[in-house]
Amino acid sequence: MMQFLIALLLAAIALSLQVTTVEGFSALPSTVKSAPVLSTGYFSADYLQPLPTSTSLFGKKAARSQGNARKNQSERPERKPKDDVIEVEAVVLESLPNAMFRCAIDGAPETQEPILATISGKIRKNYVRIIVGDKVTVELSPYDLTRGRITYRYKN
Repeated sequence: MMQFLIALLLAAIALSLQVTTVEGFSALPSTVKSAPVLSTGYFSADYLQPLPTSTSLFGKKAARSQGNARKNQSERPERKPKDDVIEVEAVVLESLPNAMFRCAIDGAPETQEPILATISGKIRKNYVRIIVGDKVTVELSPYDLTRGRITYRYKN
């Protein structure tokens, strides 16, 4: 009886490890047959994934490595222009507090009131100084044509 339990235990271990032979020696007695492999359901070979290697990265490290690879590229991809904005050229008429400017659109009739424009983030970040009389590019929102964002300052 004891030999039968040991043989059953060895068979269960061999089936769980899926090892039937090690260097020519069988882990199962000749009287015990291995269970058939299921080909459908959760136990099929389609759902088996390879074990991760020590060189693969997960989580934050993987995201950082992708970001670093993008930084090391010599050419940056060109940004798509926004579809929903209207770009116009304007001249700065008046400087207002909080980085706001009153601008007149080039080529517009004089009866049109000037627009109120603020500085975009990149111009603010790079400390580009805008003074009265500068020619600038302004992005207008289609929802409110009296307000805009200064995106470029032309060199005089």
